[in-house]
Amino acid sequence: MSHDRPGGRRVPTRPLLVLLLALTTTSAVLSLALGSEPLAVSGVLDVLRARLAGAAGPDPTLDTIVWDLRAPRVVMGMVVGAGLAMAGACMQTLVRNPLADPYLLGVSSGAGVGATLVIVLGALGGLGVWALSLGALAGALAATALVFGISMWQGGITPLRLVLTGVVMSAAFSSVSSFLVFVSADPRATQSVLFWLLGSLSGSVWDRVLPSVVVVALSMTVLMALHSWLDALAAGADVASGLGVPVSTLRIGLFVLTSVLVGVLVAVSGGIGFVGLVVPHLARILVGALHRSVLPVAAVGGALFLLWVDVAARVVVRPQEIPLSVVTGLVGAPIFLLLLGRRHYTYSGGGE
Repeated sequence: MSHDRPGGRRVPTRPLLVLLLALTTTSAVLSLALGSEPLAVSGVLDVLRARLAGAAGPDPTLDTIVWDLRAPRVVMGMVVGAGLAMAGACMQTLVRNPLADPYLLGVSSGAGVGATLVIVLGALGGLGVWALSLGALAGALAATALVFGISMWQGGITPLRLVLTGVVMSAAFSSVSSFLVFVSADPRATQSVLFWLLGSLSGSVWDRVLPSVVVVALSMTVLMALHSWLDALAAGADVASGLGVPVSTLRIGLFVLTSVLVGVLVAVSGGIGFVGLVVPHLARILVGALHRSVLPVAAVGGALFLLWVDVAARVVVRPQEIPLSVVTGLVGAPIFLLLLGRRHYTYSGGGE
């Protein structure tokens, strides 16, 4: 399988990762100073130095804004961006389709049903601030189980069957969400559901960050351990089988891992489009098709990309906030098309 033009230049992976990590770290500090109320970078650094030393910042008001309000959001943005990009790379290999994204299997739409039930009907109201996230996670996992069950019932998990089942079930779940909003008597419900479905990090708090970090880190560890099998699977089922890869078991494992990963991310951020579709392709353009390079570059690139997307969402029309998918589409689409045109990028793959 060829993912880029033969003879095309590739960027060495390690220097690129070092550069991306440095940019992401610097960007994270700068993003703490940006928002509805701009702050001095020196004040942000004072708070960070104090917090890293185990103490509160010297200015209580600044400490609250930087550490309690903005820092969880910045960290969550990086975690979600990394996770979505990684899930997108995995999904594109699983279904051997360059148009695949993390939401292909209906996970986002299923989460939307759960979130809509919470917003419109007040389901899980006793769980307080966790109700929306847990409702979305329950919807995502239910959608995953349904797509998995249908695929297995129809003969097993194959790329074509996964794509078709996921697309159909995603449309069905979206219809359920639309119906719930349509019959709702609360005029604010429509706006709340739409804003959540388009993605937002406004609900980020430290308590929600740690579970997402753990899930993303574990997923990355597993995928990196399987990078050679992923390379073989990307070349086709016959090639992978010939190399001794247990194709059916690997597909089921990737399906479950990707679904849980995306379900957790959607539960804390809503449906953020474009990251999982575009960033893996950009990573392949830069470092080639091998997953041991694509996965870490995509993860760090996704973190950097979503970090600045969130900054734009917070400051462009402040004090209001733009849904993240609006920004990712407006910013990401022209960049992606420009890079594809310059590098004559191709991605071979297909169903079976």
